[in-house]
Amino acid sequence: MRSAQQATDARHSTVCVEQAEETVKELREALATAGIKLPTLRLDPVTLAREAPCPLVELGRCSVETAARLAAVLR
Repeated sequence: MRSAQQATDARHSTVCVEQAEETVKELREALATAGIKLPTLRLDPVTLAREAPCPLVELGRCSVETAARLAAVLR
């Protein structure tokens, strides 16, 4: 039987993953609005594989052109 702490940790992990997924979606949409696509933008699967996931966002690889456009938008 799971302890109350384990149940709390599981709920926290679920919320963290859901928030991270929503953040990736929002970032993808914001980048698209600026005409930028990061094809490998996603949650890092390694950070999701832990017992208590603490997701990181993987921005991934992009072309030099995309990196330059991203830098221009951030300026």
